[in-house]
Amino acid sequence: MNGDALKRIADALDRLAPAPLDTPDFTACDAFLWQASPQALIPVPNVSRIDIDLLLGVDYPRDVLRANTEQFSRGLPANNALLWGARGMGKSSLVKAVHGAVDGVKLIEIQREDLASVGALLNLLRGSDARFLLFCDDLSFDGDDTAYKSLKAVLDGGVEGRPENVLFYATSNRRHLMPRDMIENERQTGVNPAEAVEEKVSLSDRFGIWLGFHACDQDTYLAIIRGYCDRYGVEISDAELRAEAIEWQATRGSRSGRVAWQYFVDLAGRMGVRLG
Repeated sequence: MNGDALKRIADALDRLAPAPLDTPDFTACDAFLWQASPQALIPVPNVSRIDIDLLLGVDYPRDVLRANTEQFSRGLPANNALLWGARGMGKSSLVKAVHGAVDGVKLIEIQREDLASVGALLNLLRGSDARFLLFCDDLSFDGDDTAYKSLKAVLDGGVEGRPENVLFYATSNRRHLMPRDMIENERQTGVNPAEAVEEKVSLSDRFGIWLGFHACDQDTYLAIIRGYCDRYGVEISDAELRAEAIEWQATRGSRSGRVAWQYFVDLAGRMGVRLG
C-alpha cells in the first residue's frame, strides 16, 4: 500500500473521530450538566436548591459534607462521599445546598446512564485551574449493569489517578448501590461467591465518606415545615399547622423532608405567598 493510500485512510479516520471538546468558560457559571451525546457541558445559571439553613434533621451529614467540601475548595485532601438512605430526606438537596454554601467549587451533574462517558469528562477537567464537584443522583446498579466499571475511573482514577481538582458525590437509596436480594442471590448461586459480588459491593467502599439518611420523626417533620413558614413569611398557628401537616402526611403514606416541602408548597399557595 503506497503512501497516498495510507494518507487517505488516515484522513478518513480523522473525519470519523469525534471532534475534541471545547473547554467551557468555567468563570461564566458555577454549575453544569454533563451531556454524553454529543459530549458537552451545559451551563446551569440558576441551580434549583434551598438554603442550607433550611435543611433540618440532617445536622451530622450537613456538617460532615460541608467540612469535606470546604477542605476540597481550599486545595486540601478531601473524600468522595456517598449519601444513602431513605427517600425524600434531603440527600440531593444537601449536595446542592452545600455547593451553594461553599465558594470556589463548580458543580457538574452527571446522569447514571452517562457514566460510560465519564473518562472524556475527566480529561476535560484535568487541565483546568477550577475545582469540580461531580454529582450523580440516585445511583444504583442492577442485573448485568456494567456502568459501575466506569465509576471506578472517578473513584480510583485508573493509571492516571483521579484528577486532583475533581471530587465525586453520589446519592442512593442503597448503601451498597445494589439491591440486597441481588447480593444474596449472587452469593448463593455464584461459582465463586466471594468474587461474584466483590466488584459491585466493594464499589461503595471506595467512597471515603458514607452518610446515612433515615426517615424523620413527627417532631422533626413539623419543625421542617415551621422553618419554611418562618423563612417565607407564611403565618399559621402551631395547632393548625400540626393538624394539616399530619393529615397531609397520612394521605401520602410517608413522612419525610420532601413530604414536608410538598405540604408547605400547598400551604403557601393557599396563603397567596410566592416562593420565588
